[in-house]
Amino acid sequence: MSEKRPNVIWIFGDQHRAQALGSAGDPNIFTPNLDRLADDGLNITGAVCNTPLCSPARGTLLTGRHPHHAVDRHQGQLPPEMPTVAHAFRDAGYKTGYIGKWHVDGFQEGGKRASDHIIPPERRGGFDHWVGYENNNSQWDSWVHGGEGDDAFHERLPGFETDALTDLFIQHLEDRAKSGEPFFAALSVQPPHDPYLAPEEFMARHTPGQVELRENVPSIDCVEERARREIAGYCAAVENLDWNVGRIREKLDELGIADETHIIFFSDHGDMLGSHGQFRKTSPYEESVRVPLIIGGAVPRYELRGGRSSAPVSLVDLAPTSLGLCGIEVPEGMDGKDWSGMRRFGEDPDGPEAALISLHVPTGHGDSIDRPWRGIVTRDGWKYAVLDGQPWLMFNLNEDPYEQVNLALNPGHADERRRLQKLLLKEMEAVGDHFHLPVL
Repeated sequence: MSEKRPNVIWIFGDQHRAQALGSAGDPNIFTPNLDRLADDGLNITGAVCNTPLCSPARGTLLTGRHPHHAVDRHQGQLPPEMPTVAHAFRDAGYKTGYIGKWHVDGFQEGGKRASDHIIPPERRGGFDHWVGYENNNSQWDSWVHGGEGDDAFHERLPGFETDALTDLFIQHLEDRAKSGEPFFAALSVQPPHDPYLAPEEFMARHTPGQVELRENVPSIDCVEERARREIAGYCAAVENLDWNVGRIREKLDELGIADETHIIFFSDHGDMLGSHGQFRKTSPYEESVRVPLIIGGAVPRYELRGGRSSAPVSLVDLAPTSLGLCGIEVPEGMDGKDWSGMRRFGEDPDGPEAALISLHVPTGHGDSIDRPWRGIVTRDGWKYAVLDGQPWLMFNLNEDPYEQVNLALNPGHADERRRLQKLLLKEMEAVGDHFHLPVL
């Protein structure tokens, strides 16, 4: 690798499931910029979130720690004293920036909108430059804040959220390019999170009647109708995000830093959108826990490897892997693994065997799972999930990618269930998770 230290960019939407990409075979969607990033880079098709819920997922990706060590619930607060990926980059001499949705400050919905909640500087994760908001489910009425003291501001974004945040991010890239210093910068946008909206030019491309449903959406009128309606808007929002990824890549080229900048695209979790008759997130099903994870960019300057990998990478690995791409030692305290060798040297490390997935504290919301669970997704293509003291779900994803045959309570697969539970216990013990497993 060249002596010049590379930059790292994170780009992520909210509730963007892995299946919703042209490169993943979704017939409803056109994502040329993300598909090109995947084709030219490393497309980790085995990636999952550790907890399919906004605040725990975001706490995990920021800290490299599992939810019970960082943020374990919806509207939970990231401990202000906890080191983040920004601290690790700053200690290595990088400038750091974060723009967009935060959702780890513990704001409890009450008498005011979450977008009106001002996050104090000491709770902004140690980023040098921070412009964001706690939460917002109104993409045409999005407010951001930042700065401190006399320089503090709180202002309404013009137009659609993803477009406006990308404008701010591009300005930040211009500022960083002028400085010549290496940087780590994150762009976090709310769409395609419900209410499934996008600018009209994108909405006009999709109508409910044209939507092709996944095989695991049951033929029940009320489910199909809702799924078609929501997927149409969802696809429009994803395509708008894809267009903005294209804008960012064009700007990197224009600034002359594309060859020295890693681009990591991912999501905090997925969205059921009618699969198995369910909507939103918090379940262990593929549409909820499987996320896109593409590591691209920086190819001409650095000798990097591409292709596809089914390795069980998860969001807890994102911070260590980002640091590893820059040759920065992963600090103590991070639970995740550095998988950067797959991109830097073409290696596919031998372990771990599985990624740990979980829901620690149910939200109580409609369209969610109302009890805690733990599970694993394995390197060899199995998924196993349990409730408190009770087996729940077990799928052979190699033969049953739509998870239509639950083997968890099938005596004919008792040996496989015991193997998977031992592996689940191993992963839990490694990170100090003491959830009550079934007696088999």
